[in-house]
Amino acid sequence: MIRKLLVANRGEVARRVIRTCRELGVSPVAVFSDPDEGAPHVREADAAVRLPGAAPADTYLRADLLVAAALAAGADAVHPGYGFLSENAAFARAVLDAGLTWVGPDPGVIGAMGSKVAAKERVAAVGVPVLPDLDPDAVAEFPVLVKASAGGGGRGMRVVRSRAELARQVESARREAESAFGDGTVFCEPLLERARHVEVQVLADAHGAVWALGERECSVQRRHQKIIEEAPSPAVTPEARQRLFDAAVSAARAIGYVGAGTVEFLCTDDGAFHFLEVNTRLQVEHPVTEEVFGLDLVAWQLAIAEGERLPDEPPAPRGHAVEARLYAEDPAHDWRPSSGTLHRFEVPGRGEPGGVRVDSGVEDGSEVGVHYDPMLAKVIAWAPTRRAAVRKLAAALERARLHGLVTNRDLLVRVLRHPAFEAGDTHTGFLDQHGLTAPPDVDVRPAALAAALALAERRRTDLPPGWRNVPSQPQRVVFGHGDQEVAVEYRHTRAGVVTDVDATVVSASPDAVTLERGGVRETFPVAVHGDLADGAVVEVGPVALVLRPRFPEPRAEGVEGATSAPMPGTVVRVSVEVGQRVEAGAELLVLEAMKMEHRVLAAHGGVVERVLVEAGRQVGAGEVLAVVEAEAS
Repeated sequence: MIRKLLVANRGEVARRVIRTCRELGVSPVAVFSDPDEGAPHVREADAAVRLPGAAPADTYLRADLLVAAALAAGADAVHPGYGFLSENAAFARAVLDAGLTWVGPDPGVIGAMGSKVAAKERVAAVGVPVLPDLDPDAVAEFPVLVKASAGGGGRGMRVVRSRAELARQVESARREAESAFGDGTVFCEPLLERARHVEVQVLADAHGAVWALGERECSVQRRHQKIIEEAPSPAVTPEARQRLFDAAVSAARAIGYVGAGTVEFLCTDDGAFHFLEVNTRLQVEHPVTEEVFGLDLVAWQLAIAEGERLPDEPPAPRGHAVEARLYAEDPAHDWRPSSGTLHRFEVPGRGEPGGVRVDSGVEDGSEVGVHYDPMLAKVIAWAPTRRAAVRKLAAALERARLHGLVTNRDLLVRVLRHPAFEAGDTHTGFLDQHGLTAPPDVDVRPAALAAALALAERRRTDLPPGWRNVPSQPQRVVFGHGDQEVAVEYRHTRAGVVTDVDATVVSASPDAVTLERGGVRETFPVAVHGDLADGAVVEVGPVALVLRPRFPEPRAEGVEGATSAPMPGTVVRVSVEVGQRVEAGAELLVLEAMKMEHRVLAAHGGVVERVLVEAGRQVGAGEVLAVVEAEAS
């Protein structure tokens, strides 16, 4: 019997496993890197062990440190979560060699499935259809998809449409895979445009029973990362569903699978499907299966590790569940990860009867750094029908208060409310087909006016007695919104507030402002974070504004032609040298942040005058990386 469990992971999945431990009476043990010292999963565990350092390669990817932590804490079992070493056969073997219980499949199975190429060979032998795998040096037809053999979550994946870009993309995928999984092996396979990504949850015990717990539709993806998942799939027919279940169970039996795992497929419009991989771990999207089947997959993982048998039949599915992955990403800057302080994290209906489920690794005040995946949380809605579940999820996301970081929340809401999504007409190119990756134009002036009025009310409470403003002079307030500046003016008169925004002020307080526009009244909740005299962040509903000082200090001009780091990160490659002539859009260098690579490109053509960094260098946001002297026009 498992009495004390070390969770060899962090963030949201660590909290998820800890929650089940509490329900079962198992004592949870956490591990943490230096940036995670104050993280919620550390506080919620009974004990925690430090992994010195910050980078994944120095902490959560160190099997020796994790095993040592389990032994030091007196744990008798290890749960790997997902990501990091969850599909690493050597780690599983090290856990078993230390006399601990491994919550997962046999290391031999992990090793066999850890190579996607070997996995295809194993399942093809029992009749499961597969796509051909191609050596990167032998690709003859395009487009192809470069994939990390040990990867997942979109890491180490690249679409290549011509031979000219193949070598660069393969090299980039190898580096990213090595950083994320400790294995840089990649391969290619034909790219199926407009295919659906459908996966089957399997659960198997050590006594020969294998369950197929429904399928999940995971087709809405950005950069090969799933962002919305649902169960069941709205497009799989009963006949196709049974074929998928049969293939998944055959694959699990063929490899002797034990535990919770996922068999993934690509499905085409003609009803055909092709095996992708077996994920020998819990999936990020497992909550939708739990909600539909009314079970706890983590509890079953622990029970199976203890030798329990599955019942003869799985529970019957009911209703529909949809999950959205909330990421810290900046849509105005090519969706690059954003970091900083999450001042407020509030999702309405969280944990309430009839509300939504939120699995998160963050809370109010959490610091989101650059070393790990930018996913903040998963928001899950269940309802008797798909339409009701989708509507509930969209409303919860739209009303969520996410203060301090830029997120993909608006994209998620737009997808959930798109007519094609409502019709279940999705595929892996859904976002590009419908132009959803480009941020929409939004008029933020009403929000800026609300912010200005709320700030005025906030200041009013701090003024000394007898102070009077000059009502005849307009007040001008300037905010930053992304790369834009938004200025609003208002003044108080006997008839009320006069403003240059097309709105009537109904009421104003430090925390909320009500405006009337076109006969419709709308209340804007306002929250302020930081010093009002020094760049406070003002959140007006989902709109984040940065207060500009009324009398800004003189600033030194930046270096002409300088290219700065868009975010903190590590330089993994410098692609140019001093004296080299480059075109606009040419790659200058590559940064790694939040487990992904980001190309830094030349803003204009010219000659490289200076290169101020080298591979392996840690850089801060805004730090000058290179200087390109523009050519005379």
